[in-house]
Amino acid sequence: MRAVVRDRYGSPDVLRLEEIGRPVAGDDEVLVRVRAAAVNSADCKLMRGEPSLVRLMGYGVFKPKQRILGRDFAGRVEAVGRNVGNFRPGDEVFGETAGGAFAEYVSVREGALGPKPENLTFEQAAAVPLAGSTALQGLRDRGGVRPGQRVLVNGASGGVGTFAVQIAKALGAEVTGVCSARNAELVRSLGADRVVDYATEDFTRSGRRYDLVLDVAGSRSLRALRSVLDPGGTLVLCSGEGGRRIGPMGHIVGALALSLFVGQSLRPLAAKTTAESLAALKELVESGKVVPAVDRTYPLSEAPEAMRYLEEEHARAKIVITV
Repeated sequence: MRAVVRDRYGSPDVLRLEEIGRPVAGDDEVLVRVRAAAVNSADCKLMRGEPSLVRLMGYGVFKPKQRILGRDFAGRVEAVGRNVGNFRPGDEVFGETAGGAFAEYVSVREGALGPKPENLTFEQAAAVPLAGSTALQGLRDRGGVRPGQRVLVNGASGGVGTFAVQIAKALGAEVTGVCSARNAELVRSLGADRVVDYATEDFTRSGRRYDLVLDVAGSRSLRALRSVLDPGGTLVLCSGEGGRRIGPMGHIVGALALSLFVGQSLRPLAAKTTAESLAALKELVESGKVVPAVDRTYPLSEAPEAMRYLEEEHARAKIVITV
């Protein structure tokens, strides 16, 4: 099969298209013929091996253990392991893998796979799993959003943010989205009740207060984010500040420590795509309450350009590779 591989950490220049062996589905796995794969900021970090802490977490200290990047995908089932009971060859599916989606085939655990929403193309479906699950779990599970609550999404025009705006509205919240002026119309079209241009307005000094802040951008301090929360409000951290060594870990540890002494709930999020989250997202998508926003698509051979665009051009919504 064709796959985009790398043998060292670095810029998009380390990526190249090669013919390699096709994976085989294990007993509890499903082999999928990939039709589309999404590009995530996590792929960029793994490509560069930054922050350095990532390398110590099993990804390879001096060189990457996983040659193929790519987590989100959509495609058709090619084969199933002997313990798999929910899928069969020919099924259209979407899901997430720990790596390997920038290829013509990927083998994935059955529990991280779901039936593709019928009203989406493969390109649209590939944009959903990781970003959609992060937004869903941040708002519903960690944030406990209820109808009528005021929610602020910092980083509303990115991959996670575009899903968060729509999911918060579907859960009955009043939504404020923070983004750049060029993306304001996109965020407004997704259902945001109010849009803040971060270049001209500091949302932490507006005097407005929120029941929940979902911080996707990771661009503000804990003190600044807490200042816009109601006394009993909740801050969910999907990202955070940090350097090349430990990344957002300092931000996360600080939030956990501070939460012991304040009335507000400060909750880091470690999202995980599951069969349940995929089923919930499928229902939201098929009901029309959530529509994946795709900025650009690239063919598999141009995966380095897709990664470069995401890193350098501050892409709105999702970038998708077609296979």
